[in-house]
Amino acid sequence: MRVSAKNKLEKIIVVGDRVLIKPKSLREQTKSGLYLPPGVQEKEKVQEGYIMRTGPGYPIPADYSLDDELWEEEGENVRYIPLQAKEGDLAIYMQRDAIEINYLGEKYFIVPQSAVLMLVREEDL
Repeated sequence: MRVSAKNKLEKIIVVGDRVLIKPKSLREQTKSGLYLPPGVQEKEKVQEGYIMRTGPGYPIPADYSLDDELWEEEGENVRYIPLQAKEGDLAIYMQRDAIEINYLGEKYFIVPQSAVLMLVREEDL
């Protein structure tokens, strides 16, 4: 299977309560007309970007009785509380909690949902 712009994120599985965010392009010019280098802009406390993938949510314990052997697998008994974030949402998030990764030449951030301050969802997307 060839990697294309459409399918390059399909194989990524985000774990737990985390989201994969593609940062929104940063403004190079301040309101007063100064041009800032990307390093200065990236150190802002709050950033924004688009949610590309989400994890399954917060795991909650499965119902086990005392007679069950925890190491015996009978299938996937893990249940999750789903995340509020959905793919395509614009997320405002705390930079200090973000982990930067480069995947196929593009920059992304992995962010726990607890670091997301606000979501902007356009139903038309």
